[in-house]
Amino acid sequence: MLELLSRFWWTLVLRGIAAIVFGLLAWFWPGVTLAVLVLFFGAYVLVDGLIALFSALSGRSPAESRWVVGLVGALGVLLGVLTLWHPAAAALALLMYLAAWSLVTGVLQIVAAIRLRKEIQGEFWLGLAGALSIAFAVLLLVSPAIGALSIIWVIAAYAVVYGVALLILGFKVRKLHHGVTPKAAGAH
Repeated sequence: MLELLSRFWWTLVLRGIAAIVFGLLAWFWPGVTLAVLVLFFGAYVLVDGLIALFSALSGRSPAESRWVVGLVGALGVLLGVLTLWHPAAAALALLMYLAAWSLVTGVLQIVAAIRLRKEIQGEFWLGLAGALSIAFAVLLLVSPAIGALSIIWVIAAYAVVYGVALLILGFKVRKLHHGVTPKAAGAH
């Protein structure tokens, strides 16, 4: 997993940027219709899932170290396609989509952070992103009656904080990549 993260550190950065852009759009345009919010969410989850799948499928590390990223990616692609295909039905199920996606993503990120704790420094940021995802899922499940404006701001805050956590992790892994690159280049 360390090789996969160090080689494709930029996918973490792209995922972080996508989350921040999504969060800022939702934050600065709180009056958007629910349909637009559903489309923003569907597009974000689809892009995030595709980037995660690319990261998992293009690495050369053993399959057991890529399954977490691949599973997160597959879940993101599935939820993104479902949301974009049926936006009216998805509007009713958006809270459950968000809660399920956040819960599964959070658990898988914490599992990955635990697996990485002896290999790299900074795995805390991946664990933090996972804990934030789980907390967000619990909030959505416990308080489904939050108003539309409030949920937009909660989603925006979650996306920005999650994105910042992924950016920090991506740049920490980038430093690791630069430390490993000269050795790998000399071997070829």
